[in-house]
Amino acid sequence: MLRAIGVAGLTLAGSSVRADQSIRLPIAGEPRDWPITHDFPQKGSMILQRTRPPLLETPMEVFDRGVFTPNDQFYVRWHWAVIPTSVDADAFRLSVRGHVNQTLSLSIGDLLRLPRVELAAVNQCSGNSRGFFLPRVPGAQWAHGAMGNARWTGVLLKDVLDRAGVKPGAVQVRFNGLDEPVVPDAPDFRKSLDIDHARDGEVMIAFAMNGEQLPLLNGFPLRLIVPGWYSTYWVKMLSDIEVLDRQDDNYWMATAYTVPDTPHANIMPGQTGVKMVPISRMVPRSFFTNVADGASLPAGAVATIRGIAFGGDAGVAKVELSVDDGRTWQPATLGEDHGKYSFRRWQVEIPQLMKGGHSLMVRCTNTAGDIQPAASNWNTSGFMRNVVETVQLTAI
Repeated sequence: MLRAIGVAGLTLAGSSVRADQSIRLPIAGEPRDWPITHDFPQKGSMILQRTRPPLLETPMEVFDRGVFTPNDQFYVRWHWAVIPTSVDADAFRLSVRGHVNQTLSLSIGDLLRLPRVELAAVNQCSGNSRGFFLPRVPGAQWAHGAMGNARWTGVLLKDVLDRAGVKPGAVQVRFNGLDEPVVPDAPDFRKSLDIDHARDGEVMIAFAMNGEQLPLLNGFPLRLIVPGWYSTYWVKMLSDIEVLDRQDDNYWMATAYTVPDTPHANIMPGQTGVKMVPISRMVPRSFFTNVADGASLPAGAVATIRGIAFGGDAGVAKVELSVDDGRTWQPATLGEDHGKYSFRRWQVEIPQLMKGGHSLMVRCTNTAGDIQPAASNWNTSGFMRNVVETVQLTAI
């Protein structure tokens, strides 16, 4: 696998996208029927949100198969349609420059000689579950599949920065990839982290996920990994690292990807004059994976309900299920702990259900004490959705 990373390029085939299947998503508005595509390289069955730039959603049943999301069904989200259709890994170089003692131009081989680390972490789009916002907001109408969990293998960003030598007075580190704006005056996609965060010993540069090299659409040959933070910071096809001696005021930090500076990033529709801040840390979430809204179960039989949860920027402390509209909660049995940034599986045996309709609710509490709220948040960007998830079942 490492030999292939060092010498092989990947190609994104320029084929037309066909979609002869569809899936119905339980989102808040129309359309609810979305095409399933198999036509993107290194990708299996994916929900097609958009072709250019590629926006591919992971079907929910994939999350029921295991705690780690397979590479070929790991969601895809790009900001600009101009992305490389191939990458020559031999010729590729990662630049490290700016407020440093020495500028670096690192090959893949140079990075492979640094100490290697591995981390399990959830990558989640800021707009995951946007399709459930009411009133509706513009943007990709994701259901819950704009997320995935992987074992990321690479090197610490701290080790790379230390090799360049960060000068005193450094404030932030800015990251850029190989994607380009569609028109000349559009803002290049760049994201920044505070210098202490960038050097915290957790942020990493990955060259592999789930034991294989990164798929092209997920960032080959290198991707920034910012565990516990939304994926807007996880720059794909990472090619340039710039240490800044000032706050980054580029469009993608100062204007885009900002949220209300309120609890749960929540405002009322139409509310104005709210202070906005860059989106950052993820919040705890939990999901059903083996039952969907509107499903039927046999009456009078014990049922196993299962799903996944993650704690956002902290570990999963507990997951609870309610079968009586939230009046009482019972603890779920948690699966193996793969680290505080990973998905964690949960399972509950529910008692015999009487015939008729039933409401099942699930909530996660993380190790920092944050709990999913009973009411969903709302903001104009459709970011950071979080709420106790509910499915309506019928016992027959």
